[in-house]
Amino acid sequence: MADRLYTSSDADEVLSALRFETKLEKATLARVAFALSLAKEGPSVAQSTSFSGGEMKRPTFIGEDEVFIRTLISYTYHKPEIGEDEFFSNRSIVKNHIDSGAALLEQLFQECGRDADYLLRRLVDEVEFSGRREVLGHGLDIFIGRTLLKRAELNMEINNTAKHANSHLAIMGKPGVGKTQFILKILADIRIQSNFQTSFIYFDYKGDVVDNERFLDVAKVHPFRLLQGSQNLPINPFILPTYDEQTIKVSAREKAESFASINSKLGVVQKGTLTEAIRAAYAQRAGSSAPYPDFHDVYQIVSLMYEEDNKKDDSLIEVLRDLADFDLFWKHGSDVAPIDRLSSRTMLIDVHAMPVLKELVAYLVIERLYKEMALLPDSPVKEGRRTIRTILVIDEAHNYLSQKNIFLQRIIREGRSKGIVVFFASQSPNDYQQEFFNFQELLEFAFIFQCEGVAPGSVQDILGCSAKTARDLQTEIAHLEPWQVVTRSPEKTEEFVKFTAEAFYRCYA
Repeated sequence: MADRLYTSSDADEVLSALRFETKLEKATLARVAFALSLAKEGPSVAQSTSFSGGEMKRPTFIGEDEVFIRTLISYTYHKPEIGEDEFFSNRSIVKNHIDSGAALLEQLFQECGRDADYLLRRLVDEVEFSGRREVLGHGLDIFIGRTLLKRAELNMEINNTAKHANSHLAIMGKPGVGKTQFILKILADIRIQSNFQTSFIYFDYKGDVVDNERFLDVAKVHPFRLLQGSQNLPINPFILPTYDEQTIKVSAREKAESFASINSKLGVVQKGTLTEAIRAAYAQRAGSSAPYPDFHDVYQIVSLMYEEDNKKDDSLIEVLRDLADFDLFWKHGSDVAPIDRLSSRTMLIDVHAMPVLKELVAYLVIERLYKEMALLPDSPVKEGRRTIRTILVIDEAHNYLSQKNIFLQRIIREGRSKGIVVFFASQSPNDYQQEFFNFQELLEFAFIFQCEGVAPGSVQDILGCSAKTARDLQTEIAHLEPWQVVTRSPEKTEEFVKFTAEAFYRCYA
């Protein structure tokens, strides 16, 4: 029976560096690495052939948990018996997972911006095994403010399926009236009440959230500042669940449609060219360990196609060149692995420094989120409470609502059963009056701060009130004071209610 093993030199280097950064013992980090690799790679882990690293003694690593660790390995490998050498030695399962897990830890550390505190928070999610139990039907009753007249507390029961058909939400108001602080308060409360199991992806259009350090800390959210300090998104929009010909063909066509929904200059010919180029890019990467292209691949293929046809550069080339040159997304050769699952990540994507492509970047992430959503099981419901998995938050939504993006529409239509929710922040109820898609019908929660030039019909549709009430509210909405809000009555006994919103800084100052 071996009483020690030797890690690889690479693993020892990672564990030593992380010991300095995290202040955790190497044996503790080795156990974390082992668990991370066992959960992510399982029996497919690579055999380690390097023994030139540090010594790991059996009593230090195993402690009093041998039965537990053996049980985990037996369950993962579907083997009732694990031999001694197979369990703990220089040729063992434990060693393979320590060495492989150290590499995964290093990747995760890079994703966290080499922030040790954020790494430890991320490990709470990452190290737990795939059978992680969701908090079934956890109640999310969010205190949002007090009514103007009676000063009664107003709560939003966001996941109460008995009261609400879905959980989609819209906050409307001109700049400076409090709507951003209101939405931050709601998001922070949801994170805390769900024990940080409900995630969100926030598109910060103006860059007024990314510098709110208190919010980032309270909500435990990692910011990605695009085009600032060489930061990019460790996301590859071309990753697919499978890479058969039909799946690639459909995905390439969908990408072309997303590009066209943003850029009206992309015609039928350009959409066809982009579709063909994406399929060719997949073919180039077929059979590799990462069988998906990046935007550099697609740009090079389209450039070559234009050169062969003696065509001049146009709007398609311009968009692809920007995506490739700006390095907004993960690319081959990156030191950081692409995020494998967006729906369990909480991130703030700051796009305010981007001169172009803000909406396209958002839609590429939204497409990826939808593809993941489609594969998820239905979200658990217990005692009338649905588990909310992820919230998609779109700031300055008036820049998106007029675009016919199929993935955003599908998330709004289909997200309820999957526990995926959309929050919009925009300037006016008028923004939701789109002929091609009925946003108002699917927005369960609508909060109107001070707005100007609001059409009575927009108020009627989004609040579900009478035409007369909407006409009365038209003037009142224009003269609301900061932090005053008009919304639907939660009891549905009256057509609307006015309240003073509770702000993030009031609760978390």
